[in-house]
Amino acid sequence: MSKKEELKQQILQLTREYYNEVHKTSKVFEPGKSFVNYGGRYFNDEEIVNLVDSSLDFWLTAGPWAHKFETRLAKWLGVKHCALTNSGSSANLLAFYALTSPKLGDRRIKKGDEVITVACGFPTTVTPIIQYGAVPVFVDITIPEYDMDVTRLEEAFSDKTKAVMIAHSLGNPFNLEAVKAFCDRHGLWLVEDNCDALGSEYTIDGVTKKTGTWGHIGTSSFYPPHHMTMGEGGAVYTDDSELDKIVRSFRDWGRDCWCMGGVDNTCKCRFTGKFGELPAGYDHKYVYSHFGFNLKVTDMQAAIGCAQLEKLDYIVESRRRNFKILREGLEGTEGLILPEPMKNSNPSWFGFLMSVKPDAGFTRNQLSEYLESKRIQTRNLFAGNLVKHPAFDEMRATGEGFRIVGELKNTDFVMTNTFWIGVYPGMTEEMLQYMISTIKEFVVSHK
Repeated sequence: MSKKEELKQQILQLTREYYNEVHKTSKVFEPGKSFVNYGGRYFNDEEIVNLVDSSLDFWLTAGPWAHKFETRLAKWLGVKHCALTNSGSSANLLAFYALTSPKLGDRRIKKGDEVITVACGFPTTVTPIIQYGAVPVFVDITIPEYDMDVTRLEEAFSDKTKAVMIAHSLGNPFNLEAVKAFCDRHGLWLVEDNCDALGSEYTIDGVTKKTGTWGHIGTSSFYPPHHMTMGEGGAVYTDDSELDKIVRSFRDWGRDCWCMGGVDNTCKCRFTGKFGELPAGYDHKYVYSHFGFNLKVTDMQAAIGCAQLEKLDYIVESRRRNFKILREGLEGTEGLILPEPMKNSNPSWFGFLMSVKPDAGFTRNQLSEYLESKRIQTRNLFAGNLVKHPAFDEMRATGEGFRIVGELKNTDFVMTNTFWIGVYPGMTEEMLQYMISTIKEFVVSHK
């Protein structure tokens, strides 16, 4: 063994010892005193060892670990291509902007074109549409699935409609069968925001696939509370080789070249091509086919992700198990609407959604505040109704820049009455039972 390898092994062994000393120690759960977080990092020594290992190589930008992660996640999802990026929000940005590429011809999304979506969710599913100059068309949701009301799709359609871009709400797949059939019927793009649903499954005509892989493009987030984490990070995946190439172009400054970092002349015609009005033979590494960004990850983030991928199957099953415990434990609780999985789906839950009935005798905020006082973290369903937020003040005033189909009655209901608690793998049986008993305790006290 070389001196370099010997030193590295010593460092990595010390890293494992550091993890055991600092991070492995589990505190005893004390009901009412210990926090029950809605989510958090789920890791062991492998993530830290990979992080230190990659840092010693000092590659820094995306490199071998990133390539390894992209290959492995694509295989796990069952798709051909996966491109890493620096966040789930960036993944949504890249997925949408890829569909604006001139390389797509008549199918490209242009300014003023419409994209069908929902207002009940996270803003960065919609933000890229607005930033580009396209028009989001908002459709209401159903309760207790909290996903798009597909009966309004045809009403939302117009001669300007080019795509549907929606998220699987808190891990619960939207009605992919209906949405995909609608998109196929009208020749629309389908973008699945899969950031809260990594590992969820949906079945159409006897075929079961992971969410994010039924549409043209899927996206994921690797922010710490999500199913797996790199700290920051995201991914865009597809079976379409042309879309993958466009996504990578937008991610990597808009360049036309597809060489990996530190690699030259993959195309074997670096100095022989003719592009735009550039002189013949202009260096392909500096040819730009899109107005792109720089949204890559570091190799150190990808190294963490590679260790997380090894745990992903267990993480998914843990979330399903924890959800089941909460669902069974809260069954029949008065005043609450409990969540239901979408038909033909097997969700990989991000959280446990509940809505307070209008006649419950208490409000969502009162229940949330009570749980928080008992050290149980709660979260609203993100924006509730995005159109009501200050970001829309100017557009609401002019009535331009977006369109609403019918009423967003259920969306407004969620804004006022709905919240969720966690199901992440770090939760113990004791924590889950504490949440159940605390919720029931509050409800009984308000009869």
